[in-house]
Amino acid sequence: MMHKVIVVDNPETWKIKGANLAIVSSHEYLTNPDWAKARKLRVFNLCRSYSYQSKGYYVSLLAEARGHKPIPTVRNILDVQKPFVIKMISEDMDSLIQRRLKDLRSDEFILSVYFGRNLAEKYDDLSNLFYRMFRVPFLRVRFVRSTSRLWHIKSVRTISAKDIPETHFDFVLRRAEDYFSQKRYGSGKPGAHVGRYAMAILYRDDDPAPPSDWKAIQKFVRYGEKAGFNVDVISVKDYNRLLMYDALFIRQNTHVNNETYQFAHHAQREGIALLDYPESILKINNKVYLAEMLQSAGVATPKTMIVHRRNRHLVESTLNFPCVLKLPDSTFSFGVKKAETGAELEKLIEAMLKKSELLIAQEFIFTEFDWRIGILDGDPLFACKYLMARNHWQIYNWEAKKGSEVSGGFEGVRLADVPPAILKIAKKAVKPIGLGLYGVDIKAVKGRPIVIEINENPNIDEGVEDFGEGDVVYRRIIDAFMRRIVERTGGEAAI
Repeated sequence: MMHKVIVVDNPETWKIKGANLAIVSSHEYLTNPDWAKARKLRVFNLCRSYSYQSKGYYVSLLAEARGHKPIPTVRNILDVQKPFVIKMISEDMDSLIQRRLKDLRSDEFILSVYFGRNLAEKYDDLSNLFYRMFRVPFLRVRFVRSTSRLWHIKSVRTISAKDIPETHFDFVLRRAEDYFSQKRYGSGKPGAHVGRYAMAILYRDDDPAPPSDWKAIQKFVRYGEKAGFNVDVISVKDYNRLLMYDALFIRQNTHVNNETYQFAHHAQREGIALLDYPESILKINNKVYLAEMLQSAGVATPKTMIVHRRNRHLVESTLNFPCVLKLPDSTFSFGVKKAETGAELEKLIEAMLKKSELLIAQEFIFTEFDWRIGILDGDPLFACKYLMARNHWQIYNWEAKKGSEVSGGFEGVRLADVPPAILKIAKKAVKPIGLGLYGVDIKAVKGRPIVIEINENPNIDEGVEDFGEGDVVYRRIIDAFMRRIVERTGGEAAI
């Protein structure tokens, strides 16, 4: 268990009770070697000043050096002083700021933020956003109204206990007791969900082939809240809000050239718990990389050839007909074509090489269905059979005239009923990649499993991929996020 330590200049000022809670002076924490040796500590720095090389500054700095978990971190302290950060949050929070302050008569307003709260409940949502952005216990935000009658953030600064008005201090002590007993706050509205952590689910309403339908998204929200998350479904326009979250779940079609890669890269850089990883989007999304990786790992695949302009003439003799050509970044059967003749092969290769320097050519193997095995952090998560579209050789036929014939449908299967060889090769296929959420497509040819490809952003639709295992699928994914956060924070709530 991680113990909480409140570091203040004068412990007598702070009469707070709480489990696993110690209140020590900044001098004691900085100079007593016992604190340097202690482990599994969450350090709450409530010193008088966080200015450069002050005691408060060094409390956070040495806490990080000792492997403790400080709030605020030195980076949090410095971020408050950066104009571009203020500009970013000002733009991001603009609509909320205008709504909350529109009825004020004066042209200046000071918001005091104490552990993400304000004395006036109507400002709690605004206060909580500032806390989640900076992770600083006490903040003072100054707003001014321009000649256009719009409110703007003039300044944000950290404040210490000595800056808190005496009339506010009883409120601060009450909030501190709630805060350190891990009571969480949402918007302050009755019935609002309250969680220890904040999770964002990136979702696009107009995604042509979304990896999760809306019913599945709602289940992720529901099970996330049960596990202790405040869950927001966000879109690409919420990029500037990403630092407010502890976890990011990407449920939008991923591609290295679209915004999902930027979201993943930013989240990973900031230490936000994440699925999918940017490395997976970059590499597994590319079938050339995937072919090389599977070959190196000794995973059985269809006979495969990496095609370029100098060896294109060898495809026919190497693979025979029919054969399959794939663009490296094709998904959901887009960019995957079958060649039946030499003329058709030449035409497809010529067109595809205009889009990519390298292509994938594979022997054609027909089966009535593909296995899809979901793998989460190395272990099977779900199993499903994807049936071939009617009178077609793929699970999707995007040229079908009737909507009902675009997809071949599915059969849900319990993991316990999947042939062991199928599960074994699925786990082997993702082992070189490492942790993450993957979907492995497998064909069984005369009882022999062959990996067709790996998806780094597999479908999880309500009533389809969860058919066999039920809601366990959602719970396990939420648990994976919680596990990542606990490992990063040392087992303590992000408060």
